[in-house]
Amino acid sequence: MKTTQVIWLLMAAALPCFAQPNISYKQEVQRSIDKGIASLKASQHADGYWLSPDHPAVTALCLLSFHGDPSSTGKSPMPDWVKRGHAFLLKNVQPDGGIYVKEKGLANYNTALCMMALVTANDPANEKVIRKARSFLVGLQQDFDTKGILDSPLDGGIGYGNRYPHSDLNNTLTALESLYYTRHLVKDNPKEPDLNWAAAIQFIQNCQNLPSHNKLPFASDDPKQKGGFIYFPGHSMAGSATNSATGKVALRSYGSISYAGMMSYIYAEVKRDDPRVVAVHKWITENFTLEENPGMGPQGLYYYYYLMAKALSVHGTTEIQLKNGKTINWRRELAAKLLNLQKSNGTWENDNARWWEKETPLVTAYSIIALELIHRGL
Repeated sequence: MKTTQVIWLLMAAALPCFAQPNISYKQEVQRSIDKGIASLKASQHADGYWLSPDHPAVTALCLLSFHGDPSSTGKSPMPDWVKRGHAFLLKNVQPDGGIYVKEKGLANYNTALCMMALVTANDPANEKVIRKARSFLVGLQQDFDTKGILDSPLDGGIGYGNRYPHSDLNNTLTALESLYYTRHLVKDNPKEPDLNWAAAIQFIQNCQNLPSHNKLPFASDDPKQKGGFIYFPGHSMAGSATNSATGKVALRSYGSISYAGMMSYIYAEVKRDDPRVVAVHKWITENFTLEENPGMGPQGLYYYYYLMAKALSVHGTTEIQLKNGKTINWRRELAAKLLNLQKSNGTWENDNARWWEKETPLVTAYSIIALELIHRGL
């Protein structure tokens, strides 16, 4: 496996270079990362997993936070507790190539994140498992109605896998990320199955409030929604809004899914100056806040922070101009927010339980990964 394909190195390559990095601030961020990783080590179950054996994706996220530690040279032997985590992931490899607990579902979500953890471990012994998992994810791409024709708004996307009969943007992002960072495995090898990337782009576009490109009836050009994203065509977790002037009902764009949309375009190799990417970046900057997940309040707040750090890093954004005209360095702002929210025992936790965010290991992993990406750009 090529070390140049490891996710952290690729993400770092997207970051701008700074002539005079803020050493003091980076040390403060590193201290927070160290405390967070120590808390995860302490909370690991003896069998190698975090939170629950039913959802290996949580364990994968905890392992990703360890592998992304900026202070690690990658030359030291893998600690035993990390080895136990990886052994747990490998215990959940299914005959179909997926990495999940058969009775519990969420096959795409679990497989994609477990793949990412195995990729970042950079162990050649995992390559066969990663290849099979990649093929499994490719096989989950949806094609409703007439096969081979994009005749359903849900075509090209990916859902949970063996649960819920539709695609959604969040699951599509999770799959696209793991497929993007393992694309070297299928490069120049036509025998290896690969995603229909054009169909995936069509699905992403079908989730965007951008009537110039999305011709579905829900797509809104209301300035409050335009450019942002919804969960899947016809449904937004943030509900709907009625235009008082026209009476038209629009599905509301919201923060975390809009970052997911921008990142999905980038992983599908849509250029950053493409009107669709420009539009979502504009929505993100106009709705930038660290006080809530825009459109969702406290729900999914830490996942919002996690996606923000990832999306703005891979996009190459350094500064954001707010509505009031003030220009901020989003890395410094988000780092300060996360440092202030960290508990004395090194963990993070949301007061709002939506999307498992009262589960400490999950939210701690989100926060550590966000800080690790921030650290590389300070």
